[in-house]
Amino acid sequence: MSGHWQSRPEGGGRFALWLIRSIALVFGRRFARLFLYPITAYFYLRRPPERLASRQYLARVLGREPTRREVFDHLWCFAAITLDRVYLLARGADDFAIETEGLEQLDARLADGRGLLLIGSHLGSFEALRALSTRRPEIALRVVLDKQKTPAMTALLEALAPEIGAGVIDASQDGTSITLAMAEACQCGAMVALLADRGREHETLRHVPFLGRPAPFPVGPWLLAHALQVPVMLCFGLYLGDNRYRLVFEPVAERIVIPRAERAAALDALIAHYAARLEHHARLAPTNWFNFYDFWQQDLRAGADAGPAGVGQRVGA
Repeated sequence: MSGHWQSRPEGGGRFALWLIRSIALVFGRRFARLFLYPITAYFYLRRPPERLASRQYLARVLGREPTRREVFDHLWCFAAITLDRVYLLARGADDFAIETEGLEQLDARLADGRGLLLIGSHLGSFEALRALSTRRPEIALRVVLDKQKTPAMTALLEALAPEIGAGVIDASQDGTSITLAMAEACQCGAMVALLADRGREHETLRHVPFLGRPAPFPVGPWLLAHALQVPVMLCFGLYLGDNRYRLVFEPVAERIVIPRAERAAALDALIAHYAARLEHHARLAPTNWFNFYDFWQQDLRAGADAGPAGVGQRVGA
């Protein structure tokens, strides 16, 4: 539990993910979901750090000690959403019932063609955003992801949807390349999506209240938002059970301004708002948050200030 999240090995391997993909696409979702129970049991028994992290998180979000069944259900939910990624990428959203909140506000901000920055989290399914691509095919969706952290899963997803894989902005690049790629995408009117609840190793972090205790969040996404000067919205893809998801979009600002003289206070305000909304949705769907490490103890570089070089930092994914 003391190691950084990037030091944890990727769950499964290329063969295991290929096997579940084959089962999923050949036999269908209902049959494939039967395999989630033995898969979850395996990880429950063989990955004690993740099991402990789940227990610690659930104790905070539930306000009491979780049962073993609740920990198991948390891991099962992660497995279920991972399986659904196969279908969302291979077949789109046709097999799912996806509710939306805030879609009108999203459309209004896309209408002027400036592009849009969507800031999400490891809560629920980021892949559910693909539903927007089928509803608004004229608007490109570019997602910032770290391809090096999960090579097996990346290879699987790119095989299922090559056009989506080609549009991924690789977060393992240097910060300048990431910033330029995001800016170019916004100039073309695209939606650019990234996750902001997990700091990379050696990234500057700031502490804000989250589930009853100060927790470290990365500053990189907000410095990027400041550099891009495009509308910013939060997005959450909550799994509601069975084949149901809810996409929630919440406006943050028409553009992010971080005055140099008030950088620390401005960052704290932005990150605190993000953490508060993340906490709100986590309490609504407790088994949807998938940071399986000691989130509150991640404190490698919780700097009190982030200078101009921070814009070039890598971002969490």
